[in-house]
Amino acid sequence: MARLSMASFSMTALARSRTEGKQLLRLALPICGAQLAQAGMSTVDVIMAGRASATDLAAVSVGASLWVPLMLFMTGTLIGLTPIVAQHFGADKKALIRPSVHQALWVALVLGCAAAGLIWALVEPVFRFMDVPPHVASLSTGYLHAVAFGIPGVAFYQTLRAYSDGMNHTRPALWISLIGLGVNVPCNYVLIYGGAGMTALLGDYTPALLTSLPALGAVGCGIATALAMWVMCGAMIMYTHRARAYRGVSLWSKPAAPNRKLIFELLHIGLPIGVAIFAEVTLFTLIALFIAGYGEVVVAAHQVALNFTSLLFMLPLSLGMALTVRVSNTLGQGNAAHARFVAWNGVGLSLGAAMINNMILLATASWVVTLYSSNAEVQHLAKMLMYLAVIHQISDALQVNMAGALRGYKDTRIIMAITLFSYWVVGLGGGHLLGKGWQGVFEGLGVYGYWIGLIAGLTVAASLLGLRLNHISKALNNGKRPLDTVTE
Repeated sequence: MARLSMASFSMTALARSRTEGKQLLRLALPICGAQLAQAGMSTVDVIMAGRASATDLAAVSVGASLWVPLMLFMTGTLIGLTPIVAQHFGADKKALIRPSVHQALWVALVLGCAAAGLIWALVEPVFRFMDVPPHVASLSTGYLHAVAFGIPGVAFYQTLRAYSDGMNHTRPALWISLIGLGVNVPCNYVLIYGGAGMTALLGDYTPALLTSLPALGAVGCGIATALAMWVMCGAMIMYTHRARAYRGVSLWSKPAAPNRKLIFELLHIGLPIGVAIFAEVTLFTLIALFIAGYGEVVVAAHQVALNFTSLLFMLPLSLGMALTVRVSNTLGQGNAAHARFVAWNGVGLSLGAAMINNMILLATASWVVTLYSSNAEVQHLAKMLMYLAVIHQISDALQVNMAGALRGYKDTRIIMAITLFSYWVVGLGGGHLLGKGWQGVFEGLGVYGYWIGLIAGLTVAASLLGLRLNHISKALNNGKRPLDTVTE
């Protein structure tokens, strides 16, 4: 009888896990597609700028290293809207969604204009401080000034995407990201290569108006990026205004005046997310700077391994973003016990995704490196780093999904603290020590040391976030922490 009861319990748990996994994947897969489409825009920028000239490529690369971290901090802050909307939606309190979204739009307006203003005001002094060659600095300044016009559009788009995701509608972001990519590619071509490029493409069929267009190079790339940003923003506004799925909210019926309490709630949740994302981005940027002294083979191999593993990481990342929505929805329904199950089931699913990624990594590493480079030394080193990334994928998938679950609990400040410690102290500090070595104690491991440090940082982050997730989910489940501290 006991065995029968235990088997029945296991089957019930398995059925719950399968049902919840399907719901999570239904949210996560469109998010993954949207992330890949947006990554595709960056890839297209680099490829097209590189075909124009090496100087244009350098200008776009240097410029992106400045505006992308700033944009990610801004959009990370606005992601704080997702758990707010998701919990109201789960509690069937749709009347509370509209004022929260309006306050987020006010914050987006301020952050978007502030980010654009910072880019305009600081780019030239920063380039002088970084001692960027004048011809590259001049082109990159023009590129950044053009991109700056699109930053407020990104802020509004991200706010509306967070609102849509929180309402369990993740597909719009996928289709609109594809629209952005569809705008970005032809605009890049026309503006980067100008009339000569159009003539080379269309030959005698080129309209006379297009043949006279100037080739703007990196500046044209910036204009195309800004145009794509505003098109995505406009498309999301139109969709949220017209789609039936949002009619219960009446988002666009009447603007709400700024509300200090609701703005503070958003910033209380969102700012730590923005800081955590910024810390992660700067970690990879600083590692790239530190290994630059090891020579072009090491730098190239590092970029190859990082680029491919980052591509594979899109699925675990998307699962983490979807997990925020599912945990928030469940807490909004007042079911702390099921929220705990949802959180840990999602973490388990992310581990499965990491295992699949590792099988792909091990099976394709030798072939993939040949696509990136024909240099035998680069291929060998990149392959060795990819094998190290097998551990990296597991730790990274676990920590990003535990962080996603904690965001569902609106527990974001602890994520920020853990991220700063794990990434900067353990990851960057430990990696730098292992890479450079300690005179008289041990020899430096070079680029391998930095990757080991990165793995250690992600592992520490996963361990600490796991402890925190277990603590807060158990406290809510056992009634030791009131549920209204999360849902209100």
